[in-house]
Amino acid sequence: MSIRVGIGGWDFPTWRETFYPPEVPNKRALEYASSVLTSIEINGTFYRNAEPQHFADWAARSPDGFVFAVKASRYATNRKVLGEAGESIERFIGSGLTELGDKLGPILWQLAATKRFDPDDLEAFFKLLPPKLGKRNLRHVLDARHESFLCKEYLALARKYRIATVITDSPKFANFSELTSQDFVYTRLMDARSEVATGYTKPALKKWAAQALKWSDDGKRDVFVYFINGAKERAPAAALQMLRTLGV
Repeated sequence: MSIRVGIGGWDFPTWRETFYPPEVPNKRALEYASSVLTSIEINGTFYRNAEPQHFADWAARSPDGFVFAVKASRYATNRKVLGEAGESIERFIGSGLTELGDKLGPILWQLAATKRFDPDDLEAFFKLLPPKLGKRNLRHVLDARHESFLCKEYLALARKYRIATVITDSPKFANFSELTSQDFVYTRLMDARSEVATGYTKPALKKWAAQALKWSDDGKRDVFVYFINGAKERAPAAALQMLRTLGV
């Protein structure tokens, strides 16, 4: 499956009304969400590192073929000097990601919205990101939110280190249109509207589905699409509708 569609997390109070059937208890939320979606971005790890048993439990409670993206610790990215994040990066990478096994997808490094592009500091940060975890190749993606990153120098640097860049439709953050990784694309859609049952209109979702198919290029490139916030209560419905549009 080269196109995966999902949401951020699986525990959001409003989803008890808009997503989860009444018979699904809170403790079974992940099992249900992973049975109807094809990926989930674990974002609780942004605030605090999980432990190996957490990752092992999440892997065990999701079906074969499911993939988790993991949001890296804010202690590695929300800092003045990114090149000094080595200890925080090592602590996060060593927190138990290996327990996800084949279900480990991209690792998301989200910068603060006020963080400006500094080529030397960013290159020092990229050099700290491990290419492998054991024998497994790692995929890294940068959520560069400040408009100063919208430049050829940044694109060249990300391509040099094979770092994907978040594609978003957020009205608040930098919107990239060019890809910086050859083998995968990472999209975080953040402009859902609460008055639309599926968050986005069906024509809008068809447009994003068509874009995902174009990026995929007949399966030559993996595509990850997450509905993250905006009208967060609509995120699952948006993801499900996009999967239907893709025929999944």
